[in-house]
Amino acid sequence: MASPAARFGGLIVITGPEAFLAERAMADAVAALRQVEPDASVTTTAAADLDLGRFQAVTGADLFAACTIACLTGIEQTPADLHGPLCDLAADPPDSLALICQHGGGNQGKALLDKLRPLADRVVECPTLRPRQLSDFVRAEARRLGGSIGEQASQQLIDAIGSDSRALAAAVSQLLADAEQSTITVAEIRRYFAGRAAVSSFAVADDALAGRTGQAIVKLRWALGSGTAHVLVTAAFANALRQLGRYFDAAREHNRSGDIAAAIGAPTWKVDEIAQRARSWNEAAVARAIRATAEADAKVKGASGDPDFALEQLVLAVTACRRAAQRR
Repeated sequence: MASPAARFGGLIVITGPEAFLAERAMADAVAALRQVEPDASVTTTAAADLDLGRFQAVTGADLFAACTIACLTGIEQTPADLHGPLCDLAADPPDSLALICQHGGGNQGKALLDKLRPLADRVVECPTLRPRQLSDFVRAEARRLGGSIGEQASQQLIDAIGSDSRALAAAVSQLLADAEQSTITVAEIRRYFAGRAAVSSFAVADDALAGRTGQAIVKLRWALGSGTAHVLVTAAFANALRQLGRYFDAAREHNRSGDIAAAIGAPTWKVDEIAQRARSWNEAAVARAIRATAEADAKVKGASGDPDFALEQLVLAVTACRRAAQRR
């Protein structure tokens, strides 16, 4: 994905449900803007947390910097009384401000998004990656990092990792870092994942979401001992929980498995498995588990000195969320 246009006095809109791509697009935009103004201040604020005073503070001039980069995430949750001020600012931002607005996709906040689109210097679309697009995504990831991967090898990696874009990107990065050459081969993927098919990061997540705490902990320790990257485990949890959360929404709107599968971005055969899992969960429990996963992800990326312990705590937190849902 190309970096969005870097210009102060302008607006960039990032929209779509593919969270990993949206996060990357925002990071790329900020990096490009910092190349223009290295000393620019950067603020990232959830739109749901805004009131008029906070909005004016994060988008106004900084006393210690000549330019400001204001990143507003989840603008679909912008309070209604701020829609007007946000659109007014987006229509005529000061030359010292770069405004980046991220919308999570879907119908919530669509009216606001439709008003911002024509005002933007660039709109970056981050749609859910469909199965047929995954191989292209993997190859693009390898090129992004200065390497390459063939179609057969990319499919082999998808079979081993799954469809989560964050997990696939992490796997490509790790394989290229460990590879002697800049090309990822089928043999390297098989060697890297040898013996892990039954105890992959996805197997750990599946056991945790099913409430099998002991099995999940044992599989987690085996996987980590075999060299599975910590970030792949948190990505597997995030993927499983996002699918479960999307299932609750899709099941209210659709009856056919094919329609539900399309809505949640999963193969049709996976819908029955997710539906069975959903009987032991509710939306509030899924939301809590997603927050726990986000916290664990931050810890394994450097916020904690013991990433193994952080993942074990994640397993316990997710199974506790499931138990709480069953008590209701």
